[in-house]
Amino acid sequence: MSSEALDPAVVVLHDDGPSFDDLYRREHRPLLRLAWTLTGRRDLAEELVQDAMLVVHRDWDRVRRYESPGGFVRRVLLNAATSAARRRAAEGRAVARVPTDGVHRDELPPDDAFWSALRSLPERQAHAVALHYLEDLPVSEIARVLEIAEGTVKVHLHRGRLALAELLRDELEEG
Repeated sequence: MSSEALDPAVVVLHDDGPSFDDLYRREHRPLLRLAWTLTGRRDLAEELVQDAMLVVHRDWDRVRRYESPGGFVRRVLLNAATSAARRRAAEGRAVARVPTDGVHRDELPPDDAFWSALRSLPERQAHAVALHYLEDLPVSEIARVLEIAEGTVKVHLHRGRLALAELLRDELEEG
């Protein structure tokens, strides 16, 4: 028996797959782009990514064994983005009911028409389109991330493309 095996101060780590740090370094920027695409706000996107990474970090012993830890963190992020959108919509409705007495609320800076149109799509269509075109994920990976069938992903992508084409065409005609 080696002296290291008897020394409790020496910890021998076994390779159990990628470390959380590896996942963070690899996925942070793509997740930030995805979150920004869905929210249109960098500050909110950064917060959502950090929250998603915190969830993954807390459960890292379990998550590291998943086939796709990156897919799992995307699922967490998409759920958080959906919750944030619902919360902002509810807050917006509440604020709209409050008299402003001539005070104007700050508005977001102008946004690219495509990403604005994407955010107006139904939730699953927006998620599928963002994952496909922004993240360049294949249908099979999108299906894993969204936990739906590949055929359903294809339907969401098809309907999302049609809706985006119509929304963008309408904007061009108005502009």
